[in-house]
Amino acid sequence: MSNFTREQAIGLRKNILRASVQCSERCLYQSAKWLAELASSLPNPSDFGSPDDIDSDSPMKDVDQSLSENLSIFSSSDDAEEKRLEAQEIGKYLLAKSYFDCREYDRCSAVFLPTNPTVNVSSSPTPQTPIQTPTKASKGKGKATADTPEEKSTPRGHELPQLSQKSLFLALYAKYMAGEKRKDEDAEMILGPMDSGAIVNKELVGIGRTLEAWFEERTAQGEANRNQGWLEYLYGVVLVKGHSDNDAKQYFLKSLKLNPWNWSAWLELRDLLNNVEALRSIYPQLPHNVLTLLFNLDANQSLYVTSPDIHQSLNELTKVFPASHFLKTQRALLYYHSKDYDESESIFSSIIHSDPHRLDSLDHYSNVLYVMLNRPKLAFLAQLATATDKFRPETCCIIGNYYSMKSEHEKAVMYFRRALTLDRNFLSAWTLMGHEYVEMKNTHAAIESYRRAVDINRKDYRAWYGLGQTYEVLEMHHYALFYFQRAAALRPYDKQMWQALGACYEKIDQPIQSIKAYKRALVANLAYIEPATSFSSGGSSDFTNVFLDPELLFPIAVLHERLGDLEEAASCMELVLAQEEGPANPDLADEEVG
Repeated sequence: MSNFTREQAIGLRKNILRASVQCSERCLYQSAKWLAELASSLPNPSDFGSPDDIDSDSPMKDVDQSLSENLSIFSSSDDAEEKRLEAQEIGKYLLAKSYFDCREYDRCSAVFLPTNPTVNVSSSPTPQTPIQTPTKASKGKGKATADTPEEKSTPRGHELPQLSQKSLFLALYAKYMAGEKRKDEDAEMILGPMDSGAIVNKELVGIGRTLEAWFEERTAQGEANRNQGWLEYLYGVVLVKGHSDNDAKQYFLKSLKLNPWNWSAWLELRDLLNNVEALRSIYPQLPHNVLTLLFNLDANQSLYVTSPDIHQSLNELTKVFPASHFLKTQRALLYYHSKDYDESESIFSSIIHSDPHRLDSLDHYSNVLYVMLNRPKLAFLAQLATATDKFRPETCCIIGNYYSMKSEHEKAVMYFRRALTLDRNFLSAWTLMGHEYVEMKNTHAAIESYRRAVDINRKDYRAWYGLGQTYEVLEMHHYALFYFQRAAALRPYDKQMWQALGACYEKIDQPIQSIKAYKRALVANLAYIEPATSFSSGGSSDFTNVFLDPELLFPIAVLHERLGDLEEAASCMELVLAQEEGPANPDLADEEVG
């Protein structure tokens, strides 16, 4: 081996790195990591000859260039400069990616951004930085502090080595994941005495400042139009964690203009839209491709919009992707939101038959079966999910729903806690655990569970409604009123929301508002009907062919009687009798049946 030549070193390194890629493609991550480390331990080509033999300015002349040409999966950029940088970094990139695949995030980041706690990072905010907000805990439970070693370990833009955008993204994303991992390790037991939800990712400030400096440098050099969109997406994620939602939305839009095929950016943008108006307002800024149509469908579904237009859009997309389980799941969820449980259950069942190992969204399927009181199918679903992966949050929620149906609420809570141990941001588990605590009369734990749910997703009407119910149990009706109003705003055509709101107004002695809410509940499933529609015999609306719930008409009549409006009260009572007794004219009834 004493005569080991430069050509032999190049050939050996090339073969080892190719083998590392092949192992990574086959998900043999430990082998891929071992091979990448082995390749990085070889001498550099420059160690075998004079600098004249290896001209560093020669375009793509190094061994990594020839290797990158043979590995097309690493030639993702059309930019010549980015291609050159990626070719030079391919050995390091393979090593860093193998560390990431093995969840060694700090090692991955250190390949490109060596950790140096002594690096001096200015504690003063940069001119455009909303990014200092990530150091604050949610709901003001923490304070921004001086730079920590974690923040100082991330270099600023002018201190960064010359890296391709792909390598910089991998390094900073690995640092972000390392911070998330430490945050989970530092977190207390779910709803334990020290679990305040105030633990934050300590890497956010350093990552944010690095990206800000990088963006400033690119803009100053006139190269912003050559950005690929991945770093804008990562900065948006950091801003979301820092509760700077408006700024985050703008960076996600920038990212999508540069790279409209990054579905992660679409999902993050969807989570920032709190109502249909916000969704419509960003339409002109969205790119135009098939992912835009998929995003529009997913965003409307998350906002509980079940209009014919959405179903028509879903039908058109199904023609393009006829075997898509994602689209089938969207259809099932649309029926679930419109309370057509039979149709939703049928679609979920067909998904399971075609792909029995797919656990995505099956927690919603378990909710459907729970509402339908279909215990045998829920038991089967729990067994199927457990056989597939017992340590998935979806599996734990399915089992929790099963035990809840059996009225074993302590066991149900245990499984919902397990789901949250696996993923603290798993929305269904927080909401369902709140329901269980209500059943167990543990109102304090129920309120905290629901609050965590709305912190994760402010569009979850079930959590808002659960908070209202819990405060009603505590007879704190003004608090309950606020939460019922939020739930009704999210589900304006859900009778249950308005009925709860009407009962709450009644308890705080606001009969007029209560009547309006009850009347809105009566017509909740009929679009564009005024909440204060009159039900008197002289009213302009015709309700002869509409079923009016007597349980809603009766409190309306009682409230009108309390207000001294006896004529309106009598009209409502007549409607109650009509609904209870059916048509007064037998011939008319026979005619309608015929």
